[in-house]
Amino acid sequence: MATVANSPGSHAAHRTTPTAWTLRAVVSAHMAAIVGQPVFAGVYLTGDYDSLHWHAVGADVVTSIGCLQLIVAIVVWVRLRQVWPFLATMAVVAAETVQYFAGLDGALWLHLPLGVMTVAALVVLFIAVWRRPLRRRAARDA
Repeated sequence: MATVANSPGSHAAHRTTPTAWTLRAVVSAHMAAIVGQPVFAGVYLTGDYDSLHWHAVGADVVTSIGCLQLIVAIVVWVRLRQVWPFLATMAVVAAETVQYFAGLDGALWLHLPLGVMTVAALVVLFIAVWRRPLRRRAARDA
């Protein structure tokens, strides 16, 4: 028997779940952290060599939040049966990891363009998770 709260037209059916709110919060924190990276890098490139330390600290923070986001995306996949946040997060985290080690190695030919692509990808992911509610998908019959 269907109840009003579970009907497709009800407000409850369009509500974002706490799991999705957690993903939104982590993606937002990730976004805030990654936006600082080009600023620190730009200040370093203008000759303030002390800001390289802040860029390195920022890289550690961004990488840590990326790992946390990956865990939350796995929870979203399991609880809400939405795989796309996991796949998108995995791509961003893989790019961040390559970029992190390219920066440590001094491979700026890879580090800089990959940084631009990573920020752009995270902006797209940020828009995607905030654009519409993430709801639990119905299970497919086996």
